Amino acid sequence: MNLWGLILKCAGWSVDITVPYREKTVICVAPHTSNWDFIMGLLAYRSLGRKANFLMKKFWFFFPLKYLMKALGGIPVNTESSQSLTSVIIDDFKKAKYLNLAVTPEGSRSAVDKWRTGFLTIAYNAQVPIQLGVIDFKNKKVLIKKEFIPSGNNAVDLSEIRKYYSDFKEAALYPDKFIA
Repeated sequence: MNLWGLILKCAGWSVDITVPYREKTVICVAPHTSNWDFIMGLLAYRSLGRKANFLMKKFWFFFPLKYLMKALGGIPVNTESSQSLTSVIIDDFKKAKYLNLAVTPEGSRSAVDKWRTGFLTIAYNAQVPIQLGVIDFKNKKVLIKKEFIPSGNNAVDLSEIRKYYSDFKEAALYPDKFIA
């Protein structure tokens, strides 16, 4: 057991990730109601010897914090750029040997009815699967048990993914902030 797994075990958490290891994948994580989602997901993924990447505002990549952010898998996002972030990430997938990008389609820790679809566009155009992750605070377990292949029809795909997550409302740290 590595340090990441030891920390999880000491906190009483377990990991149930049965999807295959992929060098390139989008990891959809929901519900997302707390900053603890990031920490628990990071610990779980690293406990398996895997590295997940995540998007974060470029603002946070200043000296010396930028070295920690990059080591943890952070990808700086320039929010003032006129270039489409989705296009940039699709290009990153095509160039990279390894990219496991964790995204939260809710885009906020607050209750939102409209989920973002950029992750679907990215996965479809980069021709990578989407692995559906859950940080289950109720049962202290991190799950990634289902893989989804996007069809290119974002409305249909998002509906199927939201249906999957509808069973996990009570898994959220703050269930009242999750709308599947």
